[in-house]
Amino acid sequence: MLIALFVFAGLQPADAKEQTAILAGGCFWCLEHDLEHLPGVIEAVSGYSGGHVDQPTYRQVSAENTGHQEAVQVRFDSVLISYSTLLRSFWRNVDPFDSGGQFCDRGDSYRPVIFVADATQARDARTSAQAAADELGYPRSAIEVEIREAVPFWPAEQYHQNYAMRSTIKYNYYRFACGRDRRLDQVWGDNARTGNDWVNKH
Repeated sequence: MLIALFVFAGLQPADAKEQTAILAGGCFWCLEHDLEHLPGVIEAVSGYSGGHVDQPTYRQVSAENTGHQEAVQVRFDSVLISYSTLLRSFWRNVDPFDSGGQFCDRGDSYRPVIFVADATQARDARTSAQAAADELGYPRSAIEVEIREAVPFWPAEQYHQNYAMRSTIKYNYYRFACGRDRRLDQVWGDNARTGNDWVNKH
């Protein structure tokens, strides 16, 4: 009845256009910071997903015993930014050739994963993986980012949230020392860290 009243008034429920993406791309401090300022992104939360332990802690996940990856849950307004556009920014912020971790962070908990919520997200994720391969001039089989069905996402401890903003000096030092941006520039060139349209090099 409530929805009917919204429609009758020419309005939609406030969250009608809101969608969620769960993405893993190495250090969640960095991926959260890379995605949270995109136009249309409502919130980015650091956390864990993909594993078999409920309410995992950072210590458990980093010990590589839970099956979880460090991940970011992104809430976004699909009118302002589509899932496909969000994925384009995700790709330009990860090393798609590295399944053993990301940058200086090694281990299963740091490997890149796109967790898809439904068939539409799965289709868009597969399309984006092919587009990434085409832009980089490699076959799709060279892309090591896993696409898998979404499982529960568990927010990380509060001290991990908005780390880049709250601990700017430590964050910037970590990011530089880890070589994240150097490697992104190496892989993506001028498109590193951007949401620019795909370039097909074939």
